Amino acid sequence: MDNSAHLVYNSPLLHRPAALCWATLMNKVVDLKSTVNLPKTDFPMKANLPSSEPATLERWEKMKLYEAIRRTRAGAPLFILHDGPPYANGNIHLGHAENKILKDFIVKSRNMLGFNAPYVPGWDCHGLPIEIKVDQALGKKKAGMSLLEIRQECRKYAAKFIDLQRTEFKRLGILGEWGAPYLTMSHDFEAAIARTFARFVEKGSIYKGLKPVHWCISCQTALAEAEVEYEDHSSPSVYVKFPVTSDLSFLDQALKDRKVSILIWTTTPWTLPANLGIAFNAHLDYSAVAVGDEVYIMASDLVEATAQKCGFQPGATLAQFKGSRLERLEAKHPFLERLSLFVLGDHVTLEQGTGCVHTAPGHGHEDYAVGKAYGLDIYCPVNGRGQFEEGTEFFAGMNVFKANPAVVELLASRGALLATEKITHSYPHCWRCHNPVIFRATPQWFISMEHADLRHKALDAIKGVRWLPEWGEERMSNMIATRPDWCVSRQRVWGVPIIVFYCESCNEPVLEKLFLDHVVSIFEKEGSDAWFQRTVEELLPPDARCPRCQAKSFRKESDILDVWFESGSSAEAVLAKRDDLPWPADVYIEGGDQYRGWFHSSLLLGVGVHGGAPYRQVLTHGWTLDAQGKAMSKSLGNVIEPQGIVKDSGAEILRLWVASSEFKDDVRISKDMLVRLAEAYRKFRNTARFMLGNLYDFSPGENSVSVAELSEFDQWALRQTSRLLERVYRWYETYEFHRIYHAVNEFVTLDLSAYYLDILKDRLYTAAPNSLLRRSSQTAIYRIVEALTRAMAPLYSFTCDEIWRYLPKEAGREESVHMATFVPAERLIEGFSEKMFQKLDDWDKLSEIRAEVLKVLEMARKDKFIGQALEAKVQLVAAGDTLDLLKAYQSFLPYLFIVSQVELKDQVQPDNYYAETNALKILVQRADGKKCERCWNYSLDVGQDADFETACGRCTATLREMGH
Repeated sequence: MDNSAHLVYNSPLLHRPAALCWATLMNKVVDLKSTVNLPKTDFPMKANLPSSEPATLERWEKMKLYEAIRRTRAGAPLFILHDGPPYANGNIHLGHAENKILKDFIVKSRNMLGFNAPYVPGWDCHGLPIEIKVDQALGKKKAGMSLLEIRQECRKYAAKFIDLQRTEFKRLGILGEWGAPYLTMSHDFEAAIARTFARFVEKGSIYKGLKPVHWCISCQTALAEAEVEYEDHSSPSVYVKFPVTSDLSFLDQALKDRKVSILIWTTTPWTLPANLGIAFNAHLDYSAVAVGDEVYIMASDLVEATAQKCGFQPGATLAQFKGSRLERLEAKHPFLERLSLFVLGDHVTLEQGTGCVHTAPGHGHEDYAVGKAYGLDIYCPVNGRGQFEEGTEFFAGMNVFKANPAVVELLASRGALLATEKITHSYPHCWRCHNPVIFRATPQWFISMEHADLRHKALDAIKGVRWLPEWGEERMSNMIATRPDWCVSRQRVWGVPIIVFYCESCNEPVLEKLFLDHVVSIFEKEGSDAWFQRTVEELLPPDARCPRCQAKSFRKESDILDVWFESGSSAEAVLAKRDDLPWPADVYIEGGDQYRGWFHSSLLLGVGVHGGAPYRQVLTHGWTLDAQGKAMSKSLGNVIEPQGIVKDSGAEILRLWVASSEFKDDVRISKDMLVRLAEAYRKFRNTARFMLGNLYDFSPGENSVSVAELSEFDQWALRQTSRLLERVYRWYETYEFHRIYHAVNEFVTLDLSAYYLDILKDRLYTAAPNSLLRRSSQTAIYRIVEALTRAMAPLYSFTCDEIWRYLPKEAGREESVHMATFVPAERLIEGFSEKMFQKLDDWDKLSEIRAEVLKVLEMARKDKFIGQALEAKVQLVAAGDTLDLLKAYQSFLPYLFIVSQVELKDQVQPDNYYAETNALKILVQRADGKKCERCWNYSLDVGQDADFETACGRCTATLREMGH
């Protein structure tokens, strides 16, 4: 049974026959029911969240709630959560909702902890996904449009979805500067991006180089590490012979005049036309193994596995030697008139293959690094569309992936193929189009990880950040330690241009501070569209000259910056621009994918510009999954949209889903979970309604009683609430919202609804309205509900704001709970003496006794021996400390058990409704006497007063106190 509903609506006082509720007093008829203090409140029983929440949002809008909070917090210590910008494309999904709701929990709780915590939401507006959508919408029309016109269409597209997402985020009850968010496409933000680029140029960290980068042949652009996802892919695996041309007799005379080949293994046969070398590990052992009349060289530890894969029987080992002895020897390319140089590299391992690694410096990071060390050309015969360039022997014009079978066939025809098979392995794919990508050397702009010691400074900065979960520190450190130089150029249109000019005379890039700062100043007024709108001369400072050759003719760079450089610049664009937004931020919180993305780029840019991380703490939340732990996708039909939850159940239920989950783990959701959350919400709401209903005649300023006058039971309730609040505030500080949700739900359901408030019903309803006992309980109830409303406002944002409006009026109260601060936990027990605290420990023991008694009462109720518990009399037998405790509280025991009578006995005769514990014997019998028609307790003194023939002595005294 839902005890929160039982609190009000199952009271016996509401169900008595009308005819029995009257008494005659001196010829005056007294309606006994009218003398009972039944709960009264306009606080609605049903929340109707889908319809009531928009009204609340409208009220917040009219009162300018966010701005009001800022005014009330002015001068308080600052706490800055810097928003990671969602992408301005499409409706929000559950991941967006979880992220923004978590941020709202943090911001609201920090404000209520006494901080000044502004929240500036932002949007990532540039990038390929928007450009592709616009391309699709424009169709053939695009061919006749200028780059500036295309960018303007992209800007309109982004603005449309910013408005859409803003409306959806606000519907979730999230407060922030929605009227002035940061946008990566705004003039000031674009200027900040360009300025950040200029600072790296000044430090000498930016360079243009021919290096292999991840390249999407579908989107025809370079990709950052964060833009690459790994998915299963089928590739041809080949073992290939490279005939050695160098004399190997110096290794062993047994190799003199022998037909010797190096065996390599690769899963990218299409890169073999670009092969310029073979890499060996200097420290590994290699064997020259006789196979028929040939000799194959491979790593000694891989001979058996290679022989099995290639189907040959290894003969005698003619020589063994370290890889270092092969350095700078040569082999003939298997199908081109070209030699392959033997090089040494630590990237060569025994994990797979032959220990001899095919090296194409234009198609791999390690290949590039070792190629540079040995002076090899950075050769890449593949264009941006993924086709071999004209002039590439055998494969000109062919798509690289379609060339794989042709390469295999050519190898076989030349006798160079030892084995081939299809394998499925993890392979890089473009995060946008989900097509496989390639490594392709192309001229790009890079940020050096080594110049100005960026890598080591970033690694040091990581150590000064608090990471939640803790594994975030190791994950980020590993990524920074092993990442290559950052490719920051992209070959697209919709983004911030790389503000570099080239001299038309010497063809060198001009990276002068004067040039860069002048462009930044233009962007501040006109935005980055100026790069496409203005002529070169209009972008340059007066009398601009090439610093190398003094020429005055220039052209613009056509590449744009990586979008991760843009979003990573957000701290530069947003923080330290206002007094209430200092750099660095206190916290960043995003999903785990941002270790490759926003966390990563923000760190590098923060270290590069400021010498430190732009955040003090980094929090990571998991993914949203279905009930079976599967990622949501339209193809699986398991997608749950936040808009649907809001429409059917209300945003509050969506917020509680986030609050109830440990966000650092992946979070599951299902319709059944939402039903359970709605039921828990109903209990919370009904308990609040009961408490409000019993404060209808209570004025905090006039009717509150002093600490000394509080009943011991009310003191206990305040102490329990204080203990809860201590934990709640600590959990807010450590971002453990799920602990708050579950602890408060348990407290409201068990400690309050099923225990404290259930016991209080008798005094609240039947005591004289102004009696000390009733005012004591009302004082405690008021202080508890007011403190809990504040404490839960960050989570139950709509409902606590609603409860706040129905609390008894009090001078100086804030218009919204969100403008208030938390009640200090110690305030609820302020004035409690040490003696009081010692006495309150008795209530823990009394609660244990009550639990045992209720079990026996339930047996009697189940057998219909009694109906209501008030029809029962409880007899107890105890000894020692338990007996002393029961004697001390004997007069309160009937209210504690909610029965009509409790007797302490030396012994009882076991009967049907009897139980024993170690310290207690319990017997339930039917109550003695008659039922009082006012309080429904059974008593022997009902009707002893002729004026109130159906009332008990206690109620008769109360009626006279009330003036009847």
